[in-house]
Formats: sequence, structure tokens, C-alpha cells
Amino acid sequence: MLIIFYCVILSLLSSVRCVKVFTQKPAILTEQKGRSVTMDCNIEKDERNSVSWYKQIPNAAPQYVLRYYHSNSDPYYGDGFSSSRFTSKAPSNIDYQLIISNVDVTDSAVYYCKTYDDTAKELRRFLFG
Repeated sequence: MLIIFYCVILSLLSSVRCVKVFTQKPAILTEQKGRSVTMDCNIEKDERNSVSWYKQIPNAAPQYVLRYYHSNSDPYYGDGFSSSRFTSKAPSNIDYQLIISNVDVTDSAVYYCKTYDDTAKELRRFLFG
């Protein structure tokens, strides 16, 4: 796993904020139309909180897919995403999964998971194949 640290100075009066960016291998995950795909996110530290999932297509802002609380079995969904196709689970306190059922070409995107402390992880580019 490649870990890159970026530090951004927001202004002279604010403090420096560092964000960890992770990339998992393989970078591209391909699946056939109508099948299911599972993407894994390891948050590395047991926060016992939640993970949010985002979908980003080229030249567009990220879309909020869902938030999954480790202690709650029902995700909270963003606009346009529903439990009929998108769900999440946590096999452990640090491992979370986004599961997309009945995949379609419109699901092709980069998917991110994010913990409450603003740690974001680029998971995989999902391509319809």
C-alpha cells in the first residue's frame, strides 16, 4: 500500500493540516453487468465509529453513497442511492465493505471510503466490463 502525506496550509492564520491518502492494489476492479462487486476498506485503526463511501466519476464532484456505523446494521444513504443495490458491512472493527449488486455501466467510477477523522482512502476504480 502506498501512503502519501500531503500538508496543506489553509492560510497564514490557520494551522497546518495533514491528510493521509491511501491507495490499494489492484487499482482497477472490473465486473460484468448484473453481477455484484465488493470493495474493501481497511481504516487501520479501531475507531468504533463509521465509514462513509463516495463515488466520483471523471470531471464531477464526489457523490455521497452511504455511511455505515459499525454498531448499526442499517446504512444511511445519500440521494440517488438505495439499499436495493448498495449496502455495506464491517467484518471487523477496522475492515469495512461496500457491496454493489446488479452492477451497471453507470457504476463505473472511483470509490472512496472516509472515516470521521477525515482519513480518506481511494479504493478502486470500478469499470464496467
